[in-house]
Amino acid sequence: MVTLLVLIVVGFAAGAIPFGVILARTIAGVDIQSQGSGNIGATNVARVLGVGPGAVVLVLDAAKGALPTWLALATADDPRIALATGGAAILGHCFSPWLGFRGGKGVATAFGVFLVLAPALAAIAVLVFAAVFAATRVPALGSLAGIASIAALLIWQRAHSAAILAVATTLLLLYTHRANLAKLRRS
Repeated sequence: MVTLLVLIVVGFAAGAIPFGVILARTIAGVDIQSQGSGNIGATNVARVLGVGPGAVVLVLDAAKGALPTWLALATADDPRIALATGGAAILGHCFSPWLGFRGGKGVATAFGVFLVLAPALAAIAVLVFAAVFAATRVPALGSLAGIASIAALLIWQRAHSAAILAVATTLLLLYTHRANLAKLRRS
């Protein structure tokens, strides 16, 4: 029980690190939350500061999901602890205490979690993202399609615990993308 709680706290704490905010302030003196879309993630950082800084934020945000999840898999006896740790990292990113319990949309951090838990499915999600983005030019739709593909494939594989995390993550990402989806409906 102590291991579970420690790993969940580690996952949430890692997820809560707002790398987009830190990087934008450090390299450009920019408050990323008041620029572009106002989001702290890689897409907005790339839009405001360029592809290079956006790519760095993408890698760091994915790592803060992947590393705690990997640590949990390596140290805990029950694989469900890794699922809980990964879920905590995603929640930490979306509801960072450093940002008043607001945060990013959770896509890159979720990708990092599932890259550790189900690498083949994470690769499929990247392909789904790329196909949907190529067809629509809307990153939010690609991201949502990617996470939904992981959820669908885990359900199909009857990987119940992992599927629960993937479905919950899909619902969370629908919530964090609600403004994007509302704009798409209006246009």
